[in-house]
Amino acid sequence: MDYQDITYEVKNGAAYVTINRPEVFNAFRGITCEELIHALTKAAWDKSIGVIVLAGAGDKAFCTGGDQSAHDGQYDGRGIVGLPVEELQTILRDAPKPVIAMVQGYAIGGGNVLATICDMTIASEKAIFGQVGPKVGSVDPGHGTAYLARVVGEKKAREIWYMCRKYSAQEALDMGLVNKVVPHEQLADEVQKWCDEIMEKSPTALAIAKRSFNADTENIRGISALGMQTLQLYYNTEESQEGVKAFNEKRKPDFRSKVK
Repeated sequence: MDYQDITYEVKNGAAYVTINRPEVFNAFRGITCEELIHALTKAAWDKSIGVIVLAGAGDKAFCTGGDQSAHDGQYDGRGIVGLPVEELQTILRDAPKPVIAMVQGYAIGGGNVLATICDMTIASEKAIFGQVGPKVGSVDPGHGTAYLARVVGEKKAREIWYMCRKYSAQEALDMGLVNKVVPHEQLADEVQKWCDEIMEKSPTALAIAKRSFNADTENIRGISALGMQTLQLYYNTEESQEGVKAFNEKRKPDFRSKVK
């Protein structure tokens, strides 16, 4: 596959999969998701690869979720909600090797979910994390909510989703959302150090460890499947569509007038 929305590079046994859409803060559209799935799958089953790094191009954003400008009320790809997000989340979990999120800027919405699902997250001190779903008529049922609660705790996860606030890299570190925060200019080197350290470990032992960690939360996959079906119905309502319209028109949404 020839990539147009991402780049794929291998450094010392580490596969760097980078969303390359800095002009839209690395928001993903249908093509982006398809390419990410392809690249992550390739890296996952390449025995010469020991670790995968998921990143975003530029200095401003890791990923800001679904590209609201790529559709008019509906996303532009396949899948239950117009994007194959379930498959993308699945390959991050099913890849039999560690996946590190390298977050240099905004990790918002679906981007925050991707960083959460990755095995580990290393962030620049300039990184910003948060959710926006209820502000734009959306939500991530499953890994974005239930698994987030496993990572940061029930109370904090509910705060993140209900309040839609933004959190600094240090706040994310304090709540357990990231593993380490480093000065912005040291991020790439720090991530490579972690990759080099992982490359010294037994790949089979790492794969078994990851399977074991995932087994405890595998029920969330079912929650996600059920939730995505519900989300499809929600996206067809005036309430949800009000969020998209308000976002594109740069105004506050009036959700409550759309509830029937």
